[in-house]
Amino acid sequence: MNLLQIPGLTTTVTDSIPTIKEETAMLKSLPFDELVDKLVNTMVTFAINLAIAIVVFYIGRLIINKLYNFVSSIFERRKLDRSLATFILSMVRIVLYFIVIVIVIGILGINTSSFIAIFASAGVAIGMALSGTLQNFAGGVLILLLKPYKIGDFIEAQGYSGTVHEIQIFHTIITTGDNKAIIIPNGGLSTGSINNYSREEYRRVDWTIGISYGNSVENARNCILGILRSDNRVVEKYIDVDREKRAEELKHTMGSDAQSTTTTDNTEKNTSFLRRLFSGKKKIIQNTASPADHKPHPFVAVPLDCSPTVNVSNLGESSVDLTVRAWTRTSDFWGVYFAMNERFYNELPKAGISFPFPQLDVHTYAQK
Repeated sequence: MNLLQIPGLTTTVTDSIPTIKEETAMLKSLPFDELVDKLVNTMVTFAINLAIAIVVFYIGRLIINKLYNFVSSIFERRKLDRSLATFILSMVRIVLYFIVIVIVIGILGINTSSFIAIFASAGVAIGMALSGTLQNFAGGVLILLLKPYKIGDFIEAQGYSGTVHEIQIFHTIITTGDNKAIIIPNGGLSTGSINNYSREEYRRVDWTIGISYGNSVENARNCILGILRSDNRVVEKYIDVDREKRAEELKHTMGSDAQSTTTTDNTEKNTSFLRRLFSGKKKIIQNTASPADHKPHPFVAVPLDCSPTVNVSNLGESSVDLTVRAWTRTSDFWGVYFAMNERFYNELPKAGISFPFPQLDVHTYAQK
């Protein structure tokens, strides 16, 4: 006989759990009328529970569909990445349906504790087996949500640099300058450093120009500044002024279409509170004052002066090194860099500025 040993108490399993033979014998001992009544009551109870379970299932299904559509509309207004939104919505729907099914099974009188325990154990085992993959998945979710970079950005990360071609759940694909496709796992990207060259609208361009010691630094400075200021892609003084100037040029170029795209969206005031709450739109307060009119204040940041500069950075062995700095739009960075290199080379000699060659003085002594 199998015994269930408990301190201070000893019972048998057969005493606590009726056997099939005992149940059969008990049913045979019942009168026919009582047996019919018991079967009818059992069937009626099961039918009521089944009806309640069906109603709960359909109500739960209706609620899940409503929540699915509501969350989907929020993702659309937030302009969340389509692949991430689809995955999140699918996971949410699966979890909600699992909860509804567990509730329905409980209403039918089936014990759900073992079912939940098996599901939890399977989830832990799968998580341990796919730890690296889940790390990349979590990194992909963070990248798609926080957006440290987007498709088309030029980034440098994990020892590679290139243009982002595609962002997937588990990895990111970038294209290098020589047209190589590099696949980088999202786990390392989400925890490592990323240098995004395209994040800011404007960037600073630096050149180092060496002139001969006999040349005038002031003459070289004026010539270089004249070359830079003659290119309309170079910021004259303030970035905000340059941005407004380019917006006006775009408006005149594109006409009414550009005006409609640059006009502030005024439909926000006609939307409901919940729509504004989940749409992610923020009111933009425009400052009509020119950056040049700003006066220094101890608690207000002064606009950064981005005028082109030319400064002596080093007195080398055979040249005076000038550091040239100018600001331009990120999209014009390399165009300005290469164009100015060519213009410096062609126009500085015309202004009497020479580029020295490395020199080496050799002294010879006659032997006596």
